[in-house]
Amino acid sequence: MINYLRGFIVLLSLVLGSAVAQEKNIVVTSGSDRAIPIAVVPFGWQGGSVLPEDMAEIIGNDMRNSGIFQPIPKQNMISMPTKASEVIFRDWKALGAQYLVVGDIQPSGGRLQVQFAVFNVTTEQQVMTGSVGGTPDQLRDMAHYVADQSFEKLTGIKGAFSTRLLYVTAERMGANNTRYTLQRSDYDGARAVTLLQSREPILSPRYSPDSRRIAYVSFEQKRPRIFIQHIDTGRREQVTNFEGLNGAPAFSPDGNRLAFVLSKDGNPEVYVMDLNSRQLQRLTNHYAIDTEPFWGADGQTIYFTSDRAGKPQIYKQRLGSNNAERVTFVGNYNANPKLSADEKTLVMIHRQEGYTNFKVAAQDLQRGNLRLLSDTSLDESPTVAPNGTMLIYATRQQGRGVLMLVSINGRVRLPLPTAQGEVREPSWSPYLN
Repeated sequence: MINYLRGFIVLLSLVLGSAVAQEKNIVVTSGSDRAIPIAVVPFGWQGGSVLPEDMAEIIGNDMRNSGIFQPIPKQNMISMPTKASEVIFRDWKALGAQYLVVGDIQPSGGRLQVQFAVFNVTTEQQVMTGSVGGTPDQLRDMAHYVADQSFEKLTGIKGAFSTRLLYVTAERMGANNTRYTLQRSDYDGARAVTLLQSREPILSPRYSPDSRRIAYVSFEQKRPRIFIQHIDTGRREQVTNFEGLNGAPAFSPDGNRLAFVLSKDGNPEVYVMDLNSRQLQRLTNHYAIDTEPFWGADGQTIYFTSDRAGKPQIYKQRLGSNNAERVTFVGNYNANPKLSADEKTLVMIHRQEGYTNFKVAAQDLQRGNLRLLSDTSLDESPTVAPNGTMLIYATRQQGRGVLMLVSINGRVRLPLPTAQGEVREPSWSPYLN
């Protein structure tokens, strides 16, 4: 089965890479302007025992990962006050901080209560205060909450640090035995838990809009089939059982429909299923390969990859329409489309004319400019944070499949800590309810 899967992927790649696409101007950038310096002071704690997590470090990492802020190094803040009432703005200005986050953790009947405040150092004003409570095991959740609140107050953009990540691992257990697992973690790779384990490949996990269900492709029946699994209970239901390819599931914005790819009529096409009635609607009808559907926010438009122009490019088409509109023109390969929350930016896997490397790129849908966001090669499966400030993709590093986080402005690039084995197929959750 693994050889069949690899063979299908190779065949698909050969078919999709067969001609030359139209070329326009390309703008390549890695991000150059300076991030905003912010100081996140180690939170005060008088409980005696050592806490299992460093909240300030987690908050600082969150703010850095957005690409908008640059935390002041921890060693530069030794002996600085941790209480809001003790802030001396002159000292923080000397360190170059523009914003300041301070906090205090107090024990409260077996739980912890966190008070925090955010200051504008330049204007010497307090811009917000807040509090959050939880158990010691929830310190990471509380830290992400503080980062979300602070980020939104300072930028006007809703924070996405409390979201979750899905990904697949493949670990060889012997010569002819590979263990595949579907993992769920914090957005930054921490606290991974296994949702599904199989000896057959797992592909294309995708969250529902309420983050309570996931759709994915499983080869457990020796051929690809789409399943939906309820995260809280683990209950699974098989959605498709058609001949040929069943792949690339994607929930509609209302969660009531599922787009996917079927080859039951001889050619890979995009279909949409009503999950209540199980009624099937065919979207595309072309002799080319149409795959990787992604919904627009209106619930009526679907972006997808097609080689109908000779090589893979991204198109969009409305439900009930027979007209597919080409969206990408830069480069000879553009695939796996993902939209930012405001639908102004299209993220994709891109290859420039004359090159062999596949990289993550972002296209401004209003201006047409395209920026390379990754400095690796053989990149695949980009997934975008619900607020559009960050993305995660799969790539290879030192011969191993890993996940990389990149800020959408290109300032931050870092590998995520994940389980052993090959790591692939990341999927970012919507905001958690």
